[in-house]
Amino acid sequence: MTLSPQRLVIATSLMIVWVSVAFPHHSEAQDARAAMLARAEVAELDTEYVAPPGDPLWHHTAGFAKTLCSAVFVTGLDPAFAAENVGFFSSPYEHRTHVTNIEVDRDQRQIHLTLPDDVVRTAKFNGDHGCVTLPIGENDVFFEPVDITSTLPEPSTLPWPMGDRLSDAPLPPSIDSDKVAQAVDAAFQPAEGMTAAFVVTHRGRIIGERYGDGITMHTPLESWSMGKSLTATLMGVLIEQGVYDLWQPAPVPEWQNNGDPRQQIRIADILRMSSGLRFRGVADPDLDPALGYPDHLYVYTGTVNSFNWAATRPQQWPPNTIGRYRNSDPVLTNYLVRLGVEGRGDEYLSFPQRELFDKIGIRGMVLETDPYGNYLLQGYELAPARDWARLGNLYLQDGVWMGTRILPEGYAEFVSSVAPAWEADGRPIYGGFFWINGTGTFPVPQEAYYMSGAGGQTTLIVPSHDLVVVRQGHYRGARAGGRALRDALTLLMEAIPPSR
Repeated sequence: MTLSPQRLVIATSLMIVWVSVAFPHHSEAQDARAAMLARAEVAELDTEYVAPPGDPLWHHTAGFAKTLCSAVFVTGLDPAFAAENVGFFSSPYEHRTHVTNIEVDRDQRQIHLTLPDDVVRTAKFNGDHGCVTLPIGENDVFFEPVDITSTLPEPSTLPWPMGDRLSDAPLPPSIDSDKVAQAVDAAFQPAEGMTAAFVVTHRGRIIGERYGDGITMHTPLESWSMGKSLTATLMGVLIEQGVYDLWQPAPVPEWQNNGDPRQQIRIADILRMSSGLRFRGVADPDLDPALGYPDHLYVYTGTVNSFNWAATRPQQWPPNTIGRYRNSDPVLTNYLVRLGVEGRGDEYLSFPQRELFDKIGIRGMVLETDPYGNYLLQGYELAPARDWARLGNLYLQDGVWMGTRILPEGYAEFVSSVAPAWEADGRPIYGGFFWINGTGTFPVPQEAYYMSGAGGQTTLIVPSHDLVVVRQGHYRGARAGGRALRDALTLLMEAIPPSR
């Protein structure tokens, strides 16, 4: 039976009423969403949106090529396993079926994917920079790769956290070690959760750790948007070194013409995902697929200068007014990092290793770029779980590492405090490139905060318990893996008493 438009409206209205009565929380969520969209509509500026150019399938396949290249040549996974289980974010699984041929060139360390229109998307291993997708028709990147070598000693010679050797001293009697072990087991159940790594530290000491088949403590795993928190950290390093001030207007060159409203955007606004740029994100509550391929993905897959793309987007809302999870902001922060490092005469590509990683014992982070040598740390980075645990402990210690201040005093509080524009929408869930447990996503105290990446990648910081928990897994297992993580956290809260 086909309903007339009038009857369809009536039926839809009755359905909404029924849902509101049967599921009152659903109704509350609908009301909150409507209020959020109405507030954004009132604040919206009269600027034009221009969608990214190019064929969406070409972009999806560019993401697939990069994901497969990183999985094979950085993580060391089997290509067939990776094609079925890894990295669906910038290369959704349903679009992979369009690829007519997959060529894995181990000699040249390249992946070539052919589409029905004979377009070939190529990603190549680029040394210490991991993998990069090349523009169609190009056979190399447009920058000179840099040898990024850690100056740290062999990790087996040093105790954790600067090395790999763990303490064999018994745990404090206040910690239930049996329950910690149960928590580690729970993180890997069921098998379809595809958990690859799980690390628990208490007061900086590893008290629980396990890896999946074929994964070790040194395996760089897909990490996705946990890289946004790394981006915040790199900016924090530059602020502590006096290059930037958190509250200054962001000195983006493309915004410096007289009268450009983007000159009002502060670095803090960008870190809080509140820049207000007109940049379509895949998490936008009013995302309209008809408007074309999202900018959020284009800065991964467009094989363009991603920094320039983000910096040339117009303003949609005044800064610090509307909070939206959009890759414009971490991309711009990485742009500022490059400007700040090169502006003082330093080498950009080795900056993270030189000024952050070597200071806190990180040797395994692989940071990937666009073809122009711009770090895409909104999500193109791979790292072992222990390295994420080190980064989490830097924040747990308020940016101080072994007596040396690396991040500004109070920076950990800034990134873990609810961003004003998000709070105005009744969403106490986002800070400064860190998520906040304000609505109880995880069974830990609400003031806990965390790095989060697609596919279930998580680094959780629980200050009240002096706890850092890292969970990484293969993308396909995200849903079941998320349940496993919550089960593990429930057990950890029982095993470890509050300490603050």
